[in-house]
Amino acid sequence: MLTDTPGLHHVTGLVGDPQEAIDFYAGVLGLRLVAQTVNFEDILQHHLYFGDAAGTPGTVLTHFPDPHAEPGRVGKPQVAAVAFAVPEGCLEFWRDRLTDHGIAIEGPLERFDERLLRFEDPVGTRLELVAVPSDAPVSTASTGTEPWTEGPIPDDAAIRALHGVATLSGNPYATAGMLETLGFEYEAERDDRIRYRAAGDRATVVDVLDRDAPFGREGPGTLHHVAVRVEREDDLHRWRDLFDERGHDVSRVKDRHFFHSLYVREPGGVLFELATETDSVAASGPTGGPGESLHLPDWFERDRDLIESQLPALTVPTGSKRSDGDTKDATTDDSTTDDATVDADR
Repeated sequence: MLTDTPGLHHVTGLVGDPQEAIDFYAGVLGLRLVAQTVNFEDILQHHLYFGDAAGTPGTVLTHFPDPHAEPGRVGKPQVAAVAFAVPEGCLEFWRDRLTDHGIAIEGPLERFDERLLRFEDPVGTRLELVAVPSDAPVSTASTGTEPWTEGPIPDDAAIRALHGVATLSGNPYATAGMLETLGFEYEAERDDRIRYRAAGDRATVVDVLDRDAPFGREGPGTLHHVAVRVEREDDLHRWRDLFDERGHDVSRVKDRHFFHSLYVREPGGVLFELATETDSVAASGPTGGPGESLHLPDWFERDRDLIESQLPALTVPTGSKRSDGDTKDATTDDSTTDDATVDADR
């Protein structure tokens, strides 16, 4: 019997220069580089994993860098945006920090019962920070996740987990059907945004956007796929049989070294991955581990010299946290900001 997914496992996007990506996601957003490895389909390209201290499933955003690729275009059918959960009361801190780094901000915005900031990474990937109450399911106490606080972000403002994704589907009804098959339930809708939520404790939201949009083009600035969590490898084989019976475009079960997974392109065109839920996606512990050097699966080790000779050396930022006098305190209640709150509809 198939078990409903508890939520997202990771989201994967495409960027240009790998060092630029590390500088932004680790140096600005304060995520941990939990692993730098290679694209298993192209071992002469990096695959970068960012997440919480342990690389917990449901906290991880990964990127395939390709500095020579043409810029992508967000459109149908794609994952359109990814949102991170941050503690309630820290949006003002994040607005100041991102602005200090020259990043254009929209917000605070309101969407359903949430307050959020909207911005883009250096290549145009659409990102959001969503404030969640301290007693919400995504809180550290209930999820067992530990934010990465060895970098520049204070503990009470650090990103806790993925919040969710928004999808631009070629057939929103079909994508909604896939979500319901995976165990997501309809929660609410407003205008052209329909929200589905899984029953887990983190990374539970998928919004289906029912709107006109151009066809997307894969490349830096776009999100490649969204992965959901399944408990065991055996479950993947049962899911594969179901998708195959329904005529979906589904891959074989693959060994991704850190986990096993399969890929399925649902009838709406959005690419989903189903990935096994391990203690961590990629990191060996709260300090040290694969992120500090190139990590290769055993079957690629014999080619390490070749691989390393073709890949640029990468540096992990070591910036310290802000002192009390650097900016406004991270615990400032973002509801007191003078900025008007605007309705979020993108």
